[in-house]
Amino acid sequence: MAMEVTQILLNAQSVDSTVRKHAEETLKQFQEQNLPGFLLSLSGELASEEKPVDSRKLAGLILKNALDAKEHNRKFELVQRWLSLDMAVKAQIKTCLLQTLSSPVTDAHSTASQVIAKVAGIELPQKQWPELIGSLLSNIHQVPAHVKQATLETLGYLCEEVSPDVVDQDQVNKILTAVVQGMNAEEGNNDVRLAATRALYNALGFAQANFNNDMERDFIMRVVCEATQSPEVKIRQAAFECLVSISSTYYEKLAPYIQDIFNITAKAVKEDVEPVALQAIEFWSSICDEEIDILEDYGGDFTADSNVPCYYFIKQALPALVPMLLETLLKQEEDQDQDEGAWNLAMAGGTCLGLVARTVGDEIVPLVMPFIQENISKPDWRQREAATYAFGSILEGPSPDKLTPLVNVALNFMLSALTKDPNSHVKDTTAWTLGRIFEFLHGSTVETPIITPANCQLIITVLLQAMKDAPNVAEKACGALYFLAQGYEDIGSSSPLTPFFQEIVQSLLTVTHREDAGESRLRTAAYETLNEVVRCSTDETAPMVLQLAPIIMTELHQTLEGQKLSSDEREKQSELQGLLCGCLQVIIQKLGASEATKFVFMQYADQIMNLFLRVFACRNATVHEEAMLAIGALAYATGPDFAKYMPEFYKYLEMGLQNFEEYQVCAVTVGVVGDVCRALEDKILPYCDGIMTQLLKDLSSNQLHRSVKPPIFSCLGDIALAIGENFEKYMMYAMPMLQSAAELSAHTSGADDEMIEYTNLLRNGILEAYSGIFQGFKNSPKTQLLIPYAPHILQFLDSIYMEKDMDDVVMKTAIGVLGDLADTLGSNAGSLIQQSLSSKEFLNECLSSDDHLIKESAEWAKLAITRAISV
Repeated sequence: MAMEVTQILLNAQSVDSTVRKHAEETLKQFQEQNLPGFLLSLSGELASEEKPVDSRKLAGLILKNALDAKEHNRKFELVQRWLSLDMAVKAQIKTCLLQTLSSPVTDAHSTASQVIAKVAGIELPQKQWPELIGSLLSNIHQVPAHVKQATLETLGYLCEEVSPDVVDQDQVNKILTAVVQGMNAEEGNNDVRLAATRALYNALGFAQANFNNDMERDFIMRVVCEATQSPEVKIRQAAFECLVSISSTYYEKLAPYIQDIFNITAKAVKEDVEPVALQAIEFWSSICDEEIDILEDYGGDFTADSNVPCYYFIKQALPALVPMLLETLLKQEEDQDQDEGAWNLAMAGGTCLGLVARTVGDEIVPLVMPFIQENISKPDWRQREAATYAFGSILEGPSPDKLTPLVNVALNFMLSALTKDPNSHVKDTTAWTLGRIFEFLHGSTVETPIITPANCQLIITVLLQAMKDAPNVAEKACGALYFLAQGYEDIGSSSPLTPFFQEIVQSLLTVTHREDAGESRLRTAAYETLNEVVRCSTDETAPMVLQLAPIIMTELHQTLEGQKLSSDEREKQSELQGLLCGCLQVIIQKLGASEATKFVFMQYADQIMNLFLRVFACRNATVHEEAMLAIGALAYATGPDFAKYMPEFYKYLEMGLQNFEEYQVCAVTVGVVGDVCRALEDKILPYCDGIMTQLLKDLSSNQLHRSVKPPIFSCLGDIALAIGENFEKYMMYAMPMLQSAAELSAHTSGADDEMIEYTNLLRNGILEAYSGIFQGFKNSPKTQLLIPYAPHILQFLDSIYMEKDMDDVVMKTAIGVLGDLADTLGSNAGSLIQQSLSSKEFLNECLSSDDHLIKESAEWAKLAITRAISV
C-alpha cells in the first residue's frame, strides 16, 4: 500500500512554484484516493534513516496535520477518520513512530514526538494504545542521550494533549519520576535536562496527588529550584516557567518555599539574562493575580481569623519586592515606544508593580513615593521616565483618599513635562500616566475632584498640543482625553468640556488625517476618543454633533469611491471604514436620543443608510460588523420609518445570518434583527418567513459557534413581541427547539465555570424567547394556543431553580417569565402555577433579593399570579 514519496515531499518544498504546486496536488490526490496508503508512506518516510532530513520532517508534519486541526468541527472529523482506520494500518504507523524516537536526527525524532502525542490524544481517551506510556518509560533507561531526550519530549507533548483523568495515578507517578530524574543535576546531558524541565511544565496539571504529598512535593520543588541555577540559559528559563505555573496551580502549597523562591527570583532579576529575568518577575505577577482573585472572591468582609485561602505573600514580601521592581524600571530600551509588541524588563517590572498595587492597596504608596521624588527631575531621561512609570503604575489599587493629595501636587508637573520634556519616552509615559489619573481618580464616583474650573483649560490645551507630537505620544494623549471625557459621562446638564467641544473635535479629526496616523494605532485611538467625546457630550453641544455627521459621512463616502488598491492599502481602507461606521453609530445614538435633535438629524437618514449598504459590498468581516451595529442604531432612532429601507437591506440581513465562518458578524446581525423588530413592530411581518427560516437553520447547525445561539433564542422573543399572534405559524418549529434547548440547559452538574457561564447565557436566551412569545400573544383570542406549553415551561423554571447556579440576570428573566405566563394565560395558568414544585419558593426568594431589578420583576409577577389565581 505504501509508495515512494521522497521526491514528491522534496518537490513540495521547492523554490520553483510550478514544481511545488504540482507536488502539493499529487500529495492531495494520494491522500484523497488512498488514505491508509498515504499515512503509511509518510510514517515509513519519517522512520527511515536513509531518507533526507527535509522529506522526513515534512512527512511528519503532514502526519500531524492529518490528526489535528485548530477548527473545532474539522478536528472532530479528523479524529473520527483516524479511529475508523484499519487496526493493522494504525499499528504499523505507531511502530514507525516509536522507532523514529531513537533516530539520531533531531528533526526526525522531535517531529515523531509531536505526532505520537497527537495519536495518544485521540486513542488514550478511547482506552486504546494502553501500552504506550509503558513503552516510552522503558526508553528512558536507554543509553544514547538523544533517545532519552526524544522520549522526555514525547511525554511532555503527551501531557499537553490528553487530560489528566485519562492517565491513571500509577502511570502519572512513573512519568513524574522519569521527568524529575531527567531534570536532576546528576544528569550530565543538557539536552536531556532541558527536555525534562519542559516536560515537567506540561505534566504539572497531572501532579495534584503528588503535590498533596509533602515528601514528593519537597522533592519536585527542590529539583525545580536547582534547575533555576543551571549554567544553561534555556534550562534556567524553563525552570522559572515551571515556577510560574506552580504559583497559579498550587498557590496554596507555596508557603514553605516562598522565602527561597524570593531569593532565587531576586538574584535572577538583578543578574540573569533578560529571558530568565522576565520569568522571575512573571512569578510575582502570577502570585498577585492569585491573591487579587482570592481577595475579590471573598470581598472585604472577612475577619482576620476567617479561613480565606490567602497567604498574603505579596504583603509579606513588599519591603524587598518593591525596591527590586523599581530597580527594573531603569532598564528601558531605546525604541520600546515605537514597537507595539515590545516587552522587556522595565515593562514587566512596571506591570508587576501595578499588580502589586492592586493586591495591597495603600501600603505600596509610601514605598514608591521616595523613588519618584528622587528621580522625577534627574537629568538622565531614564530616571525621569522610570519615576513617571512608577507613579502611573500605582494609580489603581490604593484609595482615592491616599492618592488624590499626591495627584494634586503631581498634576501640574506632569502637564509641564508633557509640553517641555526633551525626551519622547518621558512624554509617552507622562501622557499614559495622565490617562491613568483620569481613568481611576476622575468621575462622578470620586469625592474630591482633581479637575477643577481652574485647571481644566490647561489640561485640554496640553493634551491637544501633545496630539501633534510623535505618533506614540499623540496616541497616549488621545487615550488621556478619552478618560477625561468619560469621567463626565453622568454629569447631566453642563459639562466642563462644553466650551472646548468644537476645538477638541477639530483636533481629533486633524489627528486622523496625519500622514503618520497609521503608526502606534494613532488613527484608531483618535476615532475611539472622538466617539467617547461625542457619547459623553451633553445637550448643549448637540448642534455641533449634528455638524459632525455630514463630515464623517463625506469621509466614509470617499473610502467607497472606486480606486484600485493593493491588498495592503485595502486592509487599511477597511480599517478606516470600520472606524467611520463606528463613529456614525455613536452620532446616531446621541442625536436619536432626544426628540429635538432626532427631527433635524432625520434629513441625513437616507444618505447614511445608503452609505452603509455600499459598505456591505466590500468583503471584510470587521467592517460588516461595524456597519450592522450602526444600522441597528439607525433602526432604533428612525422607528417605524425604517420600513422603507427593508427592501434594500433585507438581503444583507440574510447574508449576515448565513455567515457561519465569521460568527461575530452573525451574532451582531442577530442583534440587529432584534433592533429592527423593535423599530418596525408588525411592519416586519413580510420579512419574517425568511428571517425565521434562517434563525432556525442557525440553531440546528453544529457549524455555528455556540456563542451565537443564546442571542438567537432572545431574537425569537423579539420577533414574537413584534408580530404578536402572527407568530402562530412558527410555533410548531420554534417551540420544540426551545424545549430541547431548555432540557439541555437545565442541568449543569459537574460543569466548569466557563460552561456554567455559557449555560446561564443559554437559559437567559430561552427565557427571553418565552417572555416575548407570551407578551406577544397577550389579549389575543389565540392565547389558548400557548396552554399546552405551560407545563413544560414551569418544569424548566423548577429545574433551574433546583440547580441553584443561575446568575442574577437569569433570575430576573426567569421570575419575569413566571409573571408573563400568569399575565397572558390568566386563570388557565393559575392552577398550574399552584401545582408547580418551586414557584412559590422561587417567588419569595426573588421578593427578598438585594437586587432591585429582581425585586421589581418579582413584585410584578406576584401581582400577575395573584390575579390569575383569584379569577
